[in-house]
Amino acid sequence: MELVKGLATSNEPNLVEDTAFQNVVVELHGRLMCADFNEYECIAAKMSPGEVQFVCAARPRVYERIVAYIDHIGRVEGNVTQLLDNGFQIAVNATDRKRQKLAAQLTWFANKNELGLPEDRRHERIVPRSPNAEVRLADGDSYPCRIVDLSMSGAALELDERPAMGSQVMLGSMRARVIRHFDDGIAIEFVTIQPPESLEGFL
Repeated sequence: MELVKGLATSNEPNLVEDTAFQNVVVELHGRLMCADFNEYECIAAKMSPGEVQFVCAARPRVYERIVAYIDHIGRVEGNVTQLLDNGFQIAVNATDRKRQKLAAQLTWFANKNELGLPEDRRHERIVPRSPNAEVRLADGDSYPCRIVDLSMSGAALELDERPAMGSQVMLGSMRARVIRHFDDGIAIEFVTIQPPESLEGFL
């Protein structure tokens, strides 16, 4: 399933109503901030590269600017276009490059839902040609590790240290959290789904 075709590459942000993109039901948790700087828990219930529908207690004004941080997606911002019974909808304000990345992320979710794949089978796992890396823990300490396998959503690492479950770590420039311990190391899940170019340094 492909969500968007033929976008020209541009670095200028643009705000669009969602007339050219397909919506994906996602139910992703996150937090958002309204123009008055108040923050709210939210759920992105339906998304496309052009719009997001939020389930949220906030009641912003139409055209109000919203900044959201959505699990597995990252930062999304835009302006309110419609108030709903249990939330509101925004038109995404993003460069075409950012919109293409968002389309790729949502395509993974759409394909996962259509195929009924379990959570840990969403993305193909590969064994990197350059497995030696460094992982940085939340306290700033860094440790050498070996990447056992790698995907767009996470990695398995051979590592002497055992960071706590749920703790934040960095693998290169990719932020992740620890989701599993095993005999020789840990499994991590990236905070956002990584585009293929982010993994090229390990291939």
